[in-house]
Amino acid sequence: MWSSTPLALTNDNRLVALDAKIIIDDNSLYRHPELQKLRGRELSEYEKRARELEFSYVELDGDIGVICNGAGLTMATMDSILYYGGRPANFLDIGGGARSERIKEAVRLMLMHPRSRVLLINVFGGITRCDEVAMSIIEAIREVGARKPMIVRMLGTNEEEGRRILRERGIEVYNEMDDAVKAAVELAKG
Repeated sequence: MWSSTPLALTNDNRLVALDAKIIIDDNSLYRHPELQKLRGRELSEYEKRARELEFSYVELDGDIGVICNGAGLTMATMDSILYYGGRPANFLDIGGGARSERIKEAVRLMLMHPRSRVLLINVFGGITRCDEVAMSIIEAIREVGARKPMIVRMLGTNEEEGRRILRERGIEVYNEMDDAVKAAVELAKG
């Protein structure tokens, strides 16, 4: 038998694990508050705020902030960033069908994040309306009073109206995820 966990055989012939590693799914912590202390580190200010807002949010060590809708799209976006030589600073999944207030809160949070030099927003608008996404982005920028280079890729319901809203305010909108990711990586490197 092979194990990466060191084992010891005691004098009374018991097999005992000398070390262990557990992975706790953040989404289940609300059911097990006693496990919170086992996390190994305190949550950052942004992780706490994202949790309060009920976002799926993960802090990373790069410089490109990522907002997407849906876990699959979020993971594909981060993989693309890494593929093209970039590094995600964090990611925030707004979920499917997000309404304007939720989108605005996500953008506000990411605009204030100090390590996110560029913000990449990748939305597939089936239930989520692209015009609503666009207006939420504009409102968040206005409310925060800060602006970072921002790349948006959005497809779906009311996408032409959403694109118009963003382009009128100088925000680049892309059709293809690869093009948007390449642009975000170049901005982060520059």
